[in-house]
Amino acid sequence: MKFPLLAKYSLALLLGVGVCLPVTAGAQTKTTAKPASTQKPASKPTAKPAAKKPAAKPTYSNTAAAQRKARLARAQAAARAREQARLKQLQEAMTPRYKTDSNGLIVPDVRAAAAIIFNPETGEVLWEENSQVKRSIASITKVMTAVVLLEDDPDLSRVVTVQRSDVYAASVTHLRAGDRISLDNLLHLTLIASDNAAARVIARESHGGAAAFIERMNEKAIELGLDSSTFADPSGLNPNNISSAYDLSRLISFAAADERIAPIMLMKTYALAVNGRRVSVNNTNRMVREGDVGVLGGKTGFISKAGHCLATLLRLPHSDQQVAVVVLGAASNPGRFYETRHLFNWLSDKAGDILSKEQ
Repeated sequence: MKFPLLAKYSLALLLGVGVCLPVTAGAQTKTTAKPASTQKPASKPTAKPAAKKPAAKPTYSNTAAAQRKARLARAQAAARAREQARLKQLQEAMTPRYKTDSNGLIVPDVRAAAAIIFNPETGEVLWEENSQVKRSIASITKVMTAVVLLEDDPDLSRVVTVQRSDVYAASVTHLRAGDRISLDNLLHLTLIASDNAAARVIARESHGGAAAFIERMNEKAIELGLDSSTFADPSGLNPNNISSAYDLSRLISFAAADERIAPIMLMKTYALAVNGRRVSVNNTNRMVREGDVGVLGGKTGFISKAGHCLATLLRLPHSDQQVAVVVLGAASNPGRFYETRHLFNWLSDKAGDILSKEQ
């Protein structure tokens, strides 16, 4: 008896007998495939590249230090440039220059803005360049201050008090507000040290005060025939103190002939006691300090508008002949002295010819 395949399989299960099921050709056993995992296989962690450190920002202190260093470098460079210019200027000033005039004569060629050689005895101009041009004259103004002070023959021993207004913005002064000082010491400080406060006190303490004193300065200029001269203050700090090299050659000749003024102008140093303190000053006139032969009197001056100025009365060597030499608007402090010496030396060499022509 034949059993269907399913019946055989069922009977075998009942009897506990294993039955091998035939596999027909072309049939395949189907298996259920597990779905593939959606997770990626774990991978070894890769080392991250080291992060770049941001550039350190300059701190305030570092920036300030760099700025200070840069400023210092610029200041040093500027100082070197100024020193080089000064040395060049000094070297040039030490060397006299000459030119040929319209008559074919060799004459001085000054670097200053104006200059003159004047014979006070005859009133003749021995040489000049721009001598009639009006210019600011700085502290040469103090020569007129001294002349006007002494004109009334004051009591020079009179003691006066320095006020705050006298020393305010005085630029050059050895005085303090409240100082008690004689007119004589004020005159010395004015002419030797070119003390601006001293000149102010002289004017303020004069009869009528400073305004009246300045008015008398201008009246004296008219009296002396100084047609190019106008005075605005007693110290020369005011740039409106105006004159010419020609006028100043006559003024210095007049002042240096005064025996009360000339000896003061020729003092190399001066010392005095003011309110218990010792004050010592040097003459601003280098020709006096260095003992140049033949200097009879002189006065320096400087403000920016005027340049470096010098008015000097000198005596020619081996002679009693006096000449006034004025240099205005020199480029440097040493320059005004070198220019004066160059002019004086040139005249000394040519004196015989020039003075004989004058006569």
